Amino acid sequence: MYDLNAIAEEHLIAAHRDEHGRSANLIVREQPLRQSVIALTAGTSLDEHNTPPAASLQVLRGAIRVTAQSGDVELTTGALYLLPPERHGITAVTDAAFLLTAVND
Repeated sequence: MYDLNAIAEEHLIAAHRDEHGRSANLIVREQPLRQSVIALTAGTSLDEHNTPPAASLQVLRGAIRVTAQSGDVELTTGALYLLPPERHGITAVTDAAFLLTAVND
């Protein structure tokens, strides 16, 4: 069992210590499922990248903006978002932590 609140808090603290303003940890790796907690300080971005075959984001703390060709969406604490099958980027609007769930082929 995982305490996502505690993991989010731990990674937000680590992100503030990191020169790039981020911290992440793969917490579940059971092929084809992968789940990672990612924390970003306000204003920190993850550059545009490809989406796995199936993926979702669940915001654990704060607010993030997902940018994609199909349009941008802002997500806040508690939001669950299915990532579209296209390249996307992520920016922390506030200090934020989210759970990335991905299913790979």
